[in-house]
Amino acid sequence: MSSLYTRSKEFTRNRKSQSDSPPSSPSPIAKTFRHERLPRLDAASSSTGTSDAYSDRPSGRSSAYTRRENRLAALSSRTEDDSTRDYRKLYENALSENQKLKSKLQDAHMELTDVKSKLDKLAQQKQEKSSDRSSLLEVEKREKRTLERKLSEMEEEMKVLTELKSDNQRLKDENGALIRVISKLSK
Repeated sequence: MSSLYTRSKEFTRNRKSQSDSPPSSPSPIAKTFRHERLPRLDAASSSTGTSDAYSDRPSGRSSAYTRRENRLAALSSRTEDDSTRDYRKLYENALSENQKLKSKLQDAHMELTDVKSKLDKLAQQKQEKSSDRSSLLEVEKREKRTLERKLSEMEEEMKVLTELKSDNQRLKDENGALIRVISKLSK
């Protein structure tokens, strides 16, 4: 069991040391393998397995070249299309669109000022109404105070009047009693 453990430990150490080492340049053997693969790949990619495999290879390269040239021609035609665009028309279109947007912006500003002025007028009217209301409230409060004073004075006068009426009634009763007494004495 211990021998297995030591072997696995050594194995991991070897792996780490190989992966930690910096990459080296390919060895000459690897270079030859790579060179050997290229002809085999070219031979496998050809459609026929005859001896013309090597003769097809230049035509395959030329087709790749033509495809590349076609792509470059397409890119250059795009740049030519871009250069042949009429920039004056584009500029005029952009300018007219800017003018339209500016006019819309001015209209929006005018509407905004109109709305602001209306709001200011409404605010002033509210203040005037509130000041009128406050002045009316003050006047009403004064009137209410004076009416309360008058009411209290009238209540006092009513008390005095009821006292006077009761005194008057008492005096009438006494006067009647005195008249009776005098009439009895005079007989």
